[in-house]
Amino acid sequence: MERISDLDERLLSALRKDGRAPIATLAAQLGVSRATVSSRIDKLTARGVIVGFTVRVRDYAETATVRATSFIEVEGRSTNRVITLLRGFPEIQTLHTTNGGWDLVAEIACPDLPAFDDVLRRIRSIDGVVNSETSLLLSSVLR
Repeated sequence: MERISDLDERLLSALRKDGRAPIATLAAQLGVSRATVSSRIDKLTARGVIVGFTVRVRDYAETATVRATSFIEVEGRSTNRVITLLRGFPEIQTLHTTNGGWDLVAEIACPDLPAFDDVLRRIRSIDGVVNSETSLLLSSVLR
């Protein structure tokens, strides 16, 4: 894959901050023409560097008072089935595979401690989940 230029890196950074920024605003921030920004976005998309555009919403995770990270160990070859089941949990905001002692990492958001206790019980009751360790997130120091 061809190397990304400094301008492309700065454009991607600006888009990460505000994916809805108008082309004219991006052009002014980057010190280039609107045509250049538009062309760069088209090329980055065609090359597969930009794989899609999304929106960030202030929803369940933002209003949740209990947030946590859960490390999950899965038995044998049941990972795909466990992932499929965990995708159905509305409290799980993101789910990652990982290396090391844990197979999966889940970011959890719940409105209160009873709901948090319930989601942990449901995760641990999935056939194939053999161990988990969960840490509550107390405060965000960097976003």
